[in-house]
Amino acid sequence: MACRTAAGAGSSEVNWKKTRVLVYTKNGKGYVHDNIPSAVAAFQKMGADHGFAVDVSDNPSVFTDANLGRYDALVFTSTNNDVFDTDAQKVAFMRYIQSGGGFMGVHSAIGTERKWDWFKKMIGGTFAWHAKYQKFRLQVIDPKHPSMANVPNVWEREDECYFSKEMYPGIKTLIAHDVASLKIVNDTVLTKNQGSFGNNYPAVWYQQFDGGNIWFTSLGHNKLDYAEPVFVNHLYEGLRWVVSQSGHRDLSKAYATSPATPVRYQ
Repeated sequence: MACRTAAGAGSSEVNWKKTRVLVYTKNGKGYVHDNIPSAVAAFQKMGADHGFAVDVSDNPSVFTDANLGRYDALVFTSTNNDVFDTDAQKVAFMRYIQSGGGFMGVHSAIGTERKWDWFKKMIGGTFAWHAKYQKFRLQVIDPKHPSMANVPNVWEREDECYFSKEMYPGIKTLIAHDVASLKIVNDTVLTKNQGSFGNNYPAVWYQQFDGGNIWFTSLGHNKLDYAEPVFVNHLYEGLRWVVSQSGHRDLSKAYATSPATPVRYQ
């Protein structure tokens, strides 16, 4: 299985000993993945191995300007549906991103806050449908991006092939699903959700959005994934890129006053 070591596309150097990450796991009403404890354990082990601090919470009260200012990245791992209790918490999250903060979403995080327009733009879309859990292929699209270091060029794995709607045009695809490699699938439903993308459908992406740095992977359904070295490395490289970009946060650049505050395209 060939792998690339990424170069170019900006630095991914990180001083891990000065890094603190918040792993957020809250789910609203609806399906809750059983992978969450395994994902938390994987990030905690990652922190122990690389020397950075990991805090874990499912309590939305952590979303205040003062508390979020402690973190170099926020990781939403298999969050789903509504995960904030108040508008003030949403605004604090927006202000963190607008100040230059980093965000990493894993798997069903794309199904978080499905009625909040800003959040959907920030993460890159909102969940529409996934094919039945099965083995399929993924293709690295942007091998030069730092977060693709050591990711297999063609990655065959068992997972859920996710499809999204309301996809934000600012995302930059890193890895695409090879849709033709799906075998167990309802062709009518697949065609509807595949839309105009053709055979290569976005699976992993990043973007600079509203002042912040965003990285998302749709992969990671099975709780066993979070002990699998290739997948854990995939998460590590994504986190390393996010943290490397968020070292100069400035809360004076934040401007949100409500969850509906329009994005300032500058």
